[in-house]
Amino acid sequence: METRGQDTNDADDARGYAAACALTTEQQERFVETSVATNQQGDNRQGAVDERIPLKLIGAIVAVGSLAFIGILTETVMTVLFPELMGEFGVDTATVQWITTIYLLAVAATMPLSSFIKRRFTNKSIFVAALVLAVLGSAIMIVGHAFPLILVARVIQGVGSGMATPLMMNIILEQSPRSKIGRLMGVGSLVITVAPAIGPTVGGAVTSVLPWRAIYVIVIPIVLLVSLPVGLKCIEQKRPTEEARLNPLQFLAIVLALSGLILFLNQGGVAIGAMVGGGDAATASAVAVASLVVGLGSLLFFGWSSRRSFSPLIRLGWLRNRVVLLHLLPYAILPMVGIGYGYVITNLAQLSLGADAFLAGALVLPGALIGAICAPIGGMLYDRFGPTRPILTAFAVATVGPLLMLIFSMHLSPMLLMVFYFVFNFSYALEFSNIMTSALREVPPAFTPDGNAVFQTSMQFGGAAGTALFSTVLSVAQAGHGAEGSAEFVHATAVGGAWTFAVMVLICVIALASLACAFMFRARRQRRA
Repeated sequence: METRGQDTNDADDARGYAAACALTTEQQERFVETSVATNQQGDNRQGAVDERIPLKLIGAIVAVGSLAFIGILTETVMTVLFPELMGEFGVDTATVQWITTIYLLAVAATMPLSSFIKRRFTNKSIFVAALVLAVLGSAIMIVGHAFPLILVARVIQGVGSGMATPLMMNIILEQSPRSKIGRLMGVGSLVITVAPAIGPTVGGAVTSVLPWRAIYVIVIPIVLLVSLPVGLKCIEQKRPTEEARLNPLQFLAIVLALSGLILFLNQGGVAIGAMVGGGDAATASAVAVASLVVGLGSLLFFGWSSRRSFSPLIRLGWLRNRVVLLHLLPYAILPMVGIGYGYVITNLAQLSLGADAFLAGALVLPGALIGAICAPIGGMLYDRFGPTRPILTAFAVATVGPLLMLIFSMHLSPMLLMVFYFVFNFSYALEFSNIMTSALREVPPAFTPDGNAVFQTSMQFGGAAGTALFSTVLSVAQAGHGAEGSAEFVHATAVGGAWTFAVMVLICVIALASLACAFMFRARRQRRA
């Protein structure tokens, strides 16, 4: 049973939420500044209380988390199916890539809507809508025998996944006891970080004995028999909804911004590879430049219109807090390493070390499993010791992984790839989710859905950017060095791997420095207070 004190806190949060929603952007910024100290005092008062986690909250996390996990898993499962899909549908490599790309675009376009959706609709109705989309998309994947129909199914699945993942995080942030929020955020991070890591392994294992559509035949009963009944029973509404309105221009702007920037990274890589290989890069370069202009222009318009709008798609006043911004930077760039790592390892193992596809996919499995174990443990460390020491220590150790890859880049073996990835993912999973938890300490509860939307969207974009960046680095290194499998090509791939690991080390160092500055500013402000 919840305590009377918890009921009082819920009521206070609800009143604050209703009041904050009526503020202009400038008033939101002042509200954020005056609420930070109150949040931290509340954390201090409640930190010593061993609050129990309600059973319904656990059930809600299981229901929504399983739905989000399946959505992310099926995203990465498809990457190992490309050769089979090319043969079945008669498409080339560039075309079949859209199965993943269009899914990522659908997810990226939906996540910015999560703040509006959370304010406008109840948690249970959002969950049911995401589940219906997941089942519908999977059903189309089972019966679809035309490539355009498969792409439609992937869009539907992407919208469902883009609704489920932010909903899970919003439920955790809104309903968790404050003394247990770190470990529950770790559980949420487990879904986000482990599913993409084990996707290729699961896809390879299932399709080795069954047709690829069997993956979706298995998914539908799990969603309907586990996620649906548990969610209907356990998902609760702690805060009132409001008459939020969707600004179509802002939605179009954020979709164009994300799509333009992702297309810029994709076509920029194609253009660079063509120039290095002596091919025609004019078309890809023109598309890349146009995409960059559209993406940046749309992003600037979104920020400008959000400040002037009474009911913006995402309220951004809380971003004036430099501590939050210094958390947002590493949360956006570290997924470039976390998700891109799997791409680099599997390609190096096959193209440089001669491993087969099954072994290459299996190399990431130990690191993914340790990540599943460490994500909740990292949350417990956050609850016990606070954010500073656990986060900085963990990411200092995580940097050792790509650093060892760089040092041994020309003498790697499949075993070394697996061990060094294990070192990285052990520390990365331990504390990655704590970055957002630490940042949202600075954000009043009324603006938590907005903060969650921005952080989740930036993480998705960072993951997509990482794969595009590292694939470009490898392709540039391989260009003009013979056919695949030749000694010259193998050596060039190893060199490209060394360049990639150097970029990973640089990203980790920038993230670590940004977090150190954030904690320094927070400590300085607390001393002044």
